[in-house]
Amino acid sequence: MPNWLLPEFIADVLPSEARKMEDLRRKILDEFRSYGYELVIPPMLEYLESLLTGVGQDTEIYTFKLIDQLSGRTMGVRADMTTQVARIDAHLLNRNAVTRLCYAGSILHTRPSGLQATREPLQIGAEIFGYSGIAADAEIQNLALASLKAAGISGVCLDLSHVGVLKALIASDPLAQIFEAQLFDLLETKDMPGLIELTKGFHEDTRTALLALPDMYGDMSVLAEAGKILPKTEGIVRALSELEYLAGQAECDRVTIDLADMHGYHYHSGVMFAAYVPGLPNAIARGGRYDHVAEAFGRSRPATGFSMDLRELARILPAAEKRHVILAPWNDDPKLCQKIKELRKSGEIVVYELPDSRSEHDEFVCDRMLVQNVNDGDWKLETVSNG
Repeated sequence: MPNWLLPEFIADVLPSEARKMEDLRRKILDEFRSYGYELVIPPMLEYLESLLTGVGQDTEIYTFKLIDQLSGRTMGVRADMTTQVARIDAHLLNRNAVTRLCYAGSILHTRPSGLQATREPLQIGAEIFGYSGIAADAEIQNLALASLKAAGISGVCLDLSHVGVLKALIASDPLAQIFEAQLFDLLETKDMPGLIELTKGFHEDTRTALLALPDMYGDMSVLAEAGKILPKTEGIVRALSELEYLAGQAECDRVTIDLADMHGYHYHSGVMFAAYVPGLPNAIARGGRYDHVAEAFGRSRPATGFSMDLRELARILPAAEKRHVILAPWNDDPKLCQKIKELRKSGEIVVYELPDSRSEHDEFVCDRMLVQNVNDGDWKLETVSNG
């Protein structure tokens, strides 16, 4: 095998795409900052116990594991940064008030998470800690949509779901609680034959509601339908009310409700959302409430947040226009050095042409060059034909 081959679903990022990703990172982090979010940078490696605290089975499956040569303990390469940020909030910052944190960095997966997905996403996200009310969920949802807009993404469809619906349905049915994991799998895949078979023996009201869930997908009318069919328990009424409120707050092209969407069920504790865009099979952003994660760190803090992959964002955006740059000959003339400093300070890009060589660029086009006046020795800009 050639030494330059990379593992499957791992790829280098070349200049034009790398610049696009970096520009997106800066725009989105600036958007986060405008909302008052503070940047943190968690480590790439942690002891496995800390890294997997409070997460679902999916995260453990996606996590690369290795032995620390210093301590002999098992370590993990982060497959998600959310838990790390929750640890920072719980133990390093240790604030009692509401805390808003954001982050951006590479994560690593043992396998791709979806069609056309990379195993090395560049994750960016934001979290609110210390507030359990619906206002925090609304802020996170609005920030996710505002960040996509700032990135130049249009045609966004926001899909809303709620963990509380399933939890409330099985709360009064001991048999349903025993088969919670199987229910999760069947609802996630909308496997009606399997759901019909599994729910035999459940309370009749519970069974009727569970069999109705896979069809409860669509526009806002789904909530009205759910209000008629599902039991009017406190948990279900609250979940439907929260979904209605958040749907009304969403500023995007379309909002859908999916009461059978169980993605992240074991991790989340309330509302969940996913943002989809045309031309991409996977969700471009995912988020929701996860109040119980910090309990595993010994400090219970309500939390809600979202994240997205900058690689995915960059892939669906058009290529950036090439920047026009200035070519300068390699010369020690103080006047040339001063001229170049002035041009760079003004925002121009100046590229030296090294002796007996030529430069090639993916993201630049040289349309001007610095030429010395033979009379006074000053350097001036001249247009390069066919630059």
